[in-house]
Amino acid sequence: MKEINRSVVLQSRPQGTPSVDNFAVVDRPVPEVKEGEVLTRTLWLSIDPYMRGRMDDAQSYAPFIQIGAPMTGETVGQVVESRHPDFVPGQIVLGARGWQTYLSSSGSELSVLEDKGAPWSAYLGVLGMPGATAFAGLRDIGKPASGETLVVSAASGAVGSIVVQLAKQAGAHVVGIAGGAEKCRFVQEQLGADVCIDHRNVHDLHSAVAEACSDGVDVFFENVGGAIQHAVYPLLNDFGRMVMCGMVAEYNDKQPAPGPSLFATIRKRLRIEGFIVLDKPQNFSEWRDFATPLIVSGQLRYREQLVDGLENAPAALVDVVTGKNHAKIVVRVADPV
Repeated sequence: MKEINRSVVLQSRPQGTPSVDNFAVVDRPVPEVKEGEVLTRTLWLSIDPYMRGRMDDAQSYAPFIQIGAPMTGETVGQVVESRHPDFVPGQIVLGARGWQTYLSSSGSELSVLEDKGAPWSAYLGVLGMPGATAFAGLRDIGKPASGETLVVSAASGAVGSIVVQLAKQAGAHVVGIAGGAEKCRFVQEQLGADVCIDHRNVHDLHSAVAEACSDGVDVFFENVGGAIQHAVYPLLNDFGRMVMCGMVAEYNDKQPAPGPSLFATIRKRLRIEGFIVLDKPQNFSEWRDFATPLIVSGQLRYREQLVDGLENAPAALVDVVTGKNHAKIVVRVADPV
């Protein structure tokens, strides 16, 4: 059953926008399980924008991928062999990382998932890193209050869609920005945003945001960067908060893009703070405890874009970093047994 371990490895570093040619599919032996380790069979693989940064040999908050090494990515898997006392074959676990069909990892990296009614794939999206990111960014930095105005870029995405709903629950006036009419309809009609601006279909994005935010912007949850950041930043009110989650529009740039002057940060006493959700592991358990009942009951909405087959993960990542995806992408690698 486990003679071959299929991997997707980084074959070359992209120059600008990545392509499927930067990857290669290779077959290797299944890893040996050492004392204290667990062997899992990958069921689901998460595809996320941060993966683009790991393809470059540049310093970041996490190590870059070496040429010839498997790409990194969080998985939901099923235990097939264990030399760790806390894990037994058949359990569904979260935490092993890599674009591989089999993964050997230490027990300290894994958490057993209980069946509470949510799909296993949800633990890579709405109940995983994207959902926890939205939750922690709003709770710790954005802190939207009733009557305030919040703008979120990539509002239909895995993080942005949760930001919209949590901000509305807090009583904020929520303005989403997304690319395309279909995404904007989803943000308004399904997620409940007060306004959603299609940045691909407006002549002057700054004016469109200003019109939707007649009292200025109190919280800006930033996922994109580039022209969208330039349009929103000048509208921040005194004591505004800018949650720096990601800048996917600039991940493929060879040189940093020119940006707005940040001098107003001082005059307006703005709070601009970047964060990595992994810095506080408790973010994940706290979010899941809060969100799982809401997911099961349908009170918290989300959507997924399913890709079948590990070999199709490279094309899925290219879609994510070029904005061609329409939802959080999860790759189905295998079914549980």
